[in-house]
Amino acid sequence: MDANVGFDLVERARALAPLIAGEADAIEQARRLTAPVVAALIENGLYRTLLPQSLGGAEAPPEIFMQVLEEIAKADASTAWCLGQCSVCAMIAASLDRDTAHEIFNAPPGILAWGAIAHEARAVEGGYRVTARWDFASGSRQASWLGAHVRITGADGAPRKNADGSPQVRTILFPVASAVLHDVWHAIGLAGTGTDSYEACDLFIPERFTAFRDVPSALRETGPLYKLGTGSAFSLGFAAVSLGVARATLDATIALARGKHQSLATKAMRDNAAVQGLIGRTEGDLRAARAYLYATAGAMWRDLTASGEFREPHRSAVRLASTWTIHQSAKVVDTAYHMAGATAVFRNNPFERRFRDMHAIAQQIQARDTHYEDVGRAILAGD
Repeated sequence: MDANVGFDLVERARALAPLIAGEADAIEQARRLTAPVVAALIENGLYRTLLPQSLGGAEAPPEIFMQVLEEIAKADASTAWCLGQCSVCAMIAASLDRDTAHEIFNAPPGILAWGAIAHEARAVEGGYRVTARWDFASGSRQASWLGAHVRITGADGAPRKNADGSPQVRTILFPVASAVLHDVWHAIGLAGTGTDSYEACDLFIPERFTAFRDVPSALRETGPLYKLGTGSAFSLGFAAVSLGVARATLDATIALARGKHQSLATKAMRDNAAVQGLIGRTEGDLRAARAYLYATAGAMWRDLTASGEFREPHRSAVRLASTWTIHQSAKVVDTAYHMAGATAVFRNNPFERRFRDMHAIAQQIQARDTHYEDVGRAILAGD
């Protein structure tokens, strides 16, 4: 695949930043993306960054996807989070038959959102029936389709098992009109993501609207992107969002320091040696985190495209780099926030929301400390 595929998406994302930044307050207040922002993301094809080229998507390499989210996150974290979530959800198209994928992703707005793995669906003739409620569906308020990852039971209620004895899990897909959305997302950060709950009652899902997620043997697309899988794509994407938030917060502090006089001080913050040193060290921390994340993603992608395989060492490396990057980004935001002093606590200044957004990101599954344990266990086992 051409390494430059999707490069113009980064430029489009950068060009949309002023619009998104201008809508950020409205997004926060509405607790969902505003219509102008959603329309701009759709018009510029950003929701289709990871959609297969066979369906009119960009099928862009991870680095392009990460740069897109980084640019959007500099303007508004909630917008970047929703875009990242729905873009990765679109990767399920690689495991659907062409007509089904076309029906979902090529009828406007063509946006899919889903939540966490939960509950069961019962196999019936021609498909599955499900009654359940799921949580954490970021981007669901813009979506035309919803998905859910469910354990499958037979008609007798007995759990279906994979060959290795693990529960069989399928991803089911259904129009948003088939579900009831519950307005539950009242959070300290990422407030505009509309990460709500959704519920289905005795809903029939035809077989063709189901798929095995992240199962290489179930793929219908041959591109290396889909061997990466949604789990690692989420990790890289949300780590990139954290970098964008950290970059914007530190830049705001630098701009403040260039002009602000500290209380009872006779010189500007920019002339304070302590501030200068802290800015330098924090800038180094942020650049190091970004370099590590992108180097890991790049090495993994080169290996994957050359070998055609996404192996456990790749997954471990991506998880470690993503988790560490989110934690480093949170440290950068904390440092920048505290350097800004009392200025940072006011909602009309560019610190308070980013501080809350960053700490909401750091509470998500991609930033769990247990990821370090998993990686450390593999290292000590010699894997």
